[in-house]
Amino acid sequence: MRHFIILFILTVTFVHATARKIVWLDELDLTYMEAFGPSQANQSYSGKPLCVAGKTYERGVGTHAESRFLLDLDRKALNFSAFVGLDDHSSTNPKYGSVEFILFGDKKILWQSGVMHKGDPAKKIDLDLKGIKLLGLMVTDAKNNNAYDHADWLEAKIETTGKVEPVDRRFIKPLVSPYILTPKPSDQPRINGPKVFGVRPGKPFLYTIPATGVKPIRFSIANLPEGLTLDPNTGQIQGVISKPGIYNVVLAAINHLGSASQDFRIEVGDQICLTPPMGWNSWNCWGGEISAQKVKDAARFMKEKLAGHGWTYINIDDGWEAETRDSCGILNGNEKFPDFKELCDDVHSLGLKVGIYSSPGPTTCVGHLGSYQHEALDARTWAEWGIDYLKYDRCSYQWLEANKSTEESQKPYRLMREALNQVNRDIVYSLCQYGINEVWKWGGEVGGNLWRTTGDIGDTWFSLNRNGFSQAPYCRYIKPGNWNDPDMLIIGKLGWSSNIRNTRLTPDEQYTHISLWCLQSAPLLIGCDLSQLDDFTLSLLTNDEVLAVDQDPAAKPAVRIETDGGDIWYKPLEDGSIAVGFFYKGFDYDILWTKKEMKEKCQQKLNMSLVMKELHVKGKFRVRDLWRQQDMGVFEKKYEAEVPYHGVVFVKITPEK
Repeated sequence: MRHFIILFILTVTFVHATARKIVWLDELDLTYMEAFGPSQANQSYSGKPLCVAGKTYERGVGTHAESRFLLDLDRKALNFSAFVGLDDHSSTNPKYGSVEFILFGDKKILWQSGVMHKGDPAKKIDLDLKGIKLLGLMVTDAKNNNAYDHADWLEAKIETTGKVEPVDRRFIKPLVSPYILTPKPSDQPRINGPKVFGVRPGKPFLYTIPATGVKPIRFSIANLPEGLTLDPNTGQIQGVISKPGIYNVVLAAINHLGSASQDFRIEVGDQICLTPPMGWNSWNCWGGEISAQKVKDAARFMKEKLAGHGWTYINIDDGWEAETRDSCGILNGNEKFPDFKELCDDVHSLGLKVGIYSSPGPTTCVGHLGSYQHEALDARTWAEWGIDYLKYDRCSYQWLEANKSTEESQKPYRLMREALNQVNRDIVYSLCQYGINEVWKWGGEVGGNLWRTTGDIGDTWFSLNRNGFSQAPYCRYIKPGNWNDPDMLIIGKLGWSSNIRNTRLTPDEQYTHISLWCLQSAPLLIGCDLSQLDDFTLSLLTNDEVLAVDQDPAAKPAVRIETDGGDIWYKPLEDGSIAVGFFYKGFDYDILWTKKEMKEKCQQKLNMSLVMKELHVKGKFRVRDLWRQQDMGVFEKKYEAEVPYHGVVFVKITPEK
């Protein structure tokens, strides 16, 4: 009997011991963790040891805000414990980086860290999970952009009697199939693109008339200024205008089916980039694997599919630089870029323009040589090659700043502006410094044409929501030649080279993306692989009525009206009409929605209403759906729209005379 009792006790003890187990967060499949970039097991986001406030931790997960991880606990978990904090390796400057950690359980907030900064001691979590089905781990950017927001879940573990399974939230995208609203262009000629172009006196002029219609198309111009010539077969205008002034011309295009004309204004003076740049950037699809051949391929795809709608720039991001400067101090291209002059000539021959990338610091963001102490030489080199656009990314310059002042932030950008002023070429100047020290207030003062107002964007709704809908306070600072930049377009196929995949945005979210950027007069820089443009993505990039809102020469600031569950944004246009976007944003904390709930949400629509007195419109008004390019009728007093979840209804309102 005694032996039986002992055996029974040992059995119960063994069963009890095996029923409880520890599941470490770093042992789970982190590919299901939605974040700005790939999350790391047992190391920081930057690949270094996990370290918060000087203390190193052996285990944990390094991620980057915005970050979300949804776990199915099957109501068998007992406890979650961890420490959380901002990683010491996120930046050498203690000013940068702030996050908030939030834990959700079955649609309720269970724990919040409050805003944490670099250098703050890690905060301890000891959370009872009894009865919880779905546990959500979330890191936000604390609503001040996500620059250097390297967040650590340290010694994070779940005690459970069952399994812990990551939930694949990538199910969201297939729930709504791509649907094309943009009508196909007419076979008859149509002139698209901006209605104004700026150039400095005596600087090389290159502009290609954007036109659609059956080829061949013949072009002509009335009142062409002295010094310019037109190729009637390609629509390319080249030359030099010496005399400052405003030149009003008429562009014309004709094919065997008809003709089209468009008033066009050439402003020769101190300002260029009079409408937001439209083009392509190599980073989001090629990263450091960009090459001269990939650039040429992108240029040819743009010429074939997009140039007729106003797309112009082919911008080379990081990864072009040689390892060392030559004996004269010149930074040439690496083996993938053997001849930049030939490359620029090739792109220019297509009527397109070329952009390049550098940093005011000693190195770029991924460690290539920057322009520090070589600003004037680099500017001359780029001009000699034929560069038309410069993205100047602060990166390692943070290590050189004497303090955190606005003046210190401005210093390197003023220096490069002075260098660009000395070259015989117009180069659009893009300040990439992530909104630090309210750049929207002084970017134009230091000679910038556009400036990043946010951290880097990722192809998730949370990132799009953060970057796009946060712009309202900055909109009033735009004007012709000065543009807020909420970062690149995250549509199409993204990733780096062999890892290229479809964007994680739903079709409705992609319509929201383009509409919102156009309302805000944002630069439109495509980040996808142009060689893999599908019909849906192409339709987003070739709707001329939508793009015309972005390129409207009046450059009036957009205004936001906040509503329950959504936003209404409107922008007065040069012709007296008003572009209006109705956006169904939903709610920030959708992390715990199941597939069934998400499907129901994707099928929902929000009824939104706009009273015309908000727009100072009296009497009757006409409404045109810009995506469908359809007249919706004549209305009075108010307009109502039924908006899909995370989607948009984008219209133009024209008061009746």
